[in-house]
Amino acid sequence: MKILGISGSPRRGQNCEKMIGVALELAKERGFDTDIVLLSNEDIAPCKACGACREKDFCVIDDDMGAVYEKMRAADGIIVAAPVYMGNYPAQLKALFDRSVLLRRKDFALKNKVGAALSVGGSRNGGQEKTIQSIHDWMHIHGMIVVGDNAHFGGITWNPAEEDAVGMQTVSETAKKICDVLELIRKNR
Repeated sequence: MKILGISGSPRRGQNCEKMIGVALELAKERGFDTDIVLLSNEDIAPCKACGACREKDFCVIDDDMGAVYEKMRAADGIIVAAPVYMGNYPAQLKALFDRSVLLRRKDFALKNKVGAALSVGGSRNGGQEKTIQSIHDWMHIHGMIVVGDNAHFGGITWNPAEEDAVGMQTVSETAKKICDVLELIRKNR
């Protein structure tokens, strides 16, 4: 089984990429294949709501989203990490989420995949829960199975994430939970 980590931050090498790295390393240790999408490295334009994906099996916008669609289709689980920008996730992640409508229109391609969210803010209560809720909303729209960190909503850290021991524990617990649920699904197939 494969877990895809998506870093929804435009900032290269920062908190979200570090949190995704920790989560995916834990998944590898548990025997999962992993893949990663770093929005800091991707060129993903916003959706134009042109409706072309209702008729076609691809998006007419020529950018990096085609490869992201394939990674999302191939994953059994998806972990999304986002920084808090003005109370929610950044525009770069919103573009990816909006463009994922193609996967919904094409037989709910993300349905029953397991999803989890991580977020980092400038303070302990810097909007991370709202950001995670918004990521969960996107997952629910796709029919995904949403998990948290076994106690709350998911991985919640504050900047700098790697120095937030309590927060990084929630990142690890979230990664463990997605692995646990995927193992249950595999066992019951």
